[in-house]
Amino acid sequence: MKIGIIRCMQTEDFCPGTTDFKVIRERKGAFEKVSEDIEIIGFINCGGCPGKKAVLRARKLVKRGADTIVFASCIQKGNPIGYPCPFAKKMKEVIKDDLDESIKFIDYTH
Repeated sequence: MKIGIIRCMQTEDFCPGTTDFKVIRERKGAFEKVSEDIEIIGFINCGGCPGKKAVLRARKLVKRGADTIVFASCIQKGNPIGYPCPFAKKMKEVIKDDLDESIKFIDYTH
């Protein structure tokens, strides 16, 4: 599995993403049932609200080899500030509609 992670731009100033990398490495959270090798292709922010740039960034991750787009927990669950992205559902829909059907999606990391 080759993953491209999209994170919330609003949280990147105080969250270095270390828990995302830890759960991937330790096969926890959304990755506990993944048996294949996991390669991180990229780790990028959404581009800021309302997430319009996320589709372009997802395209770039796929172009560079990602077969799975992962939304970091800051987007879907609001970790660590407890405020999920109000645009998360639409952002995922637009990205999913834009990319090839073979691309998989994971809605959170931890």
